[in-house]
Amino acid sequence: MTVERALRGIAGVFVVGSVALGYATKIQWFYAFTLFVGLNLLQSAFTNRCPMMALLRALGLKDQPA
Repeated sequence: MTVERALRGIAGVFVVGSVALGYATKIQWFYAFTLFVGLNLLQSAFTNRCPMMALLRALGLKDQPA
């Protein structure tokens, strides 16, 4: 698995999980986490830097070949 695929999978789990928790518990702060993940993905699209990518690389995952 590559860093890019793992990042998309983790972001998807975070978004679906926080929306589900917000809906189930009616606690609005879970939606703020969804917003945080979305904004982080947006900035990483422009800067190609993301804290989760650094963590995944440290765990031994490789970047996708160009």
